[in-house]
Amino acid sequence: MVFSVAASIVFGYAVFLGFIYITQDSMVYFPVRELFTTPKQSGMEYEEVFFKTPDGINISAWHIPSKPGIPERGSVLFCHGNAGNISHRIDSIRIFHELGLSVLIFDYRGYGKSEGRPSENGTYLDAEAAWDHLTATKKVRPEKIILFGRSLGSAVASELALRKKVGALIIESGFTSLPELGSAIYPYIPVRFIAKYKYATADKVGQIKIPKLFIHSPGDRIVPFAQGRGLYEKAADPKEFLEIKGGHNDGFMVSGRLYTDGLNKFITDHFATD
Repeated sequence: MVFSVAASIVFGYAVFLGFIYITQDSMVYFPVRELFTTPKQSGMEYEEVFFKTPDGINISAWHIPSKPGIPERGSVLFCHGNAGNISHRIDSIRIFHELGLSVLIFDYRGYGKSEGRPSENGTYLDAEAAWDHLTATKKVRPEKIILFGRSLGSAVASELALRKKVGALIIESGFTSLPELGSAIYPYIPVRFIAKYKYATADKVGQIKIPKLFIHSPGDRIVPFAQGRGLYEKAADPKEFLEIKGGHNDGFMVSGRLYTDGLNKFITDHFATD
């Protein structure tokens, strides 16, 4: 009887783990197809652009030029998080716009108007295509590109910083790796053994020699603050850390001037206007 109960528990747990393994895509990626607004509706001029990835996927993006009357300080290549689409990042776009930066923000495959289905390698290829568009089509010099990645986008931006030449890297609410993050949140699940996706940012930041700014809030309840600090500690110099307030999705808004002044100082220290 005891053996039968134990066997049932083991079998049930195995089925549970199998379900987790099979459904990982839906737990990592939360794409939204419909765009609910545009930069124009928030008073910013923009261009809708499409470009093709190395594996032939059409990617949708917005290019927002720097604010008129302000010398352009650089160009932000924006890698967003795992949920929604580019239209959910208007508030962040506006912050960079006000700081005198142009912005190229793209949707990963399967998000917004981009074709395909998301995958780890796919997101890396999507970011490469965005960099190619900035440098080849928009004629932005690589050293004037600031990679910005939030949450899952921090892993994408870090990988791109290894593959392509850029001027700086900003990581906001980043995690060390997806398996480590999953293990911290779900200690009863052997995430390291069943995770299909790695997004191992901590293995990369030590190899990235450009200026880096890490941003995280102790109030982040999705990606623990310790994950952000862990990335910073493993990163090569030069590097800076900006501690903000608020949660995972609203820290940049809750922090107000603390956030924008921190960004402005980092950009001022490392980028001169043309």
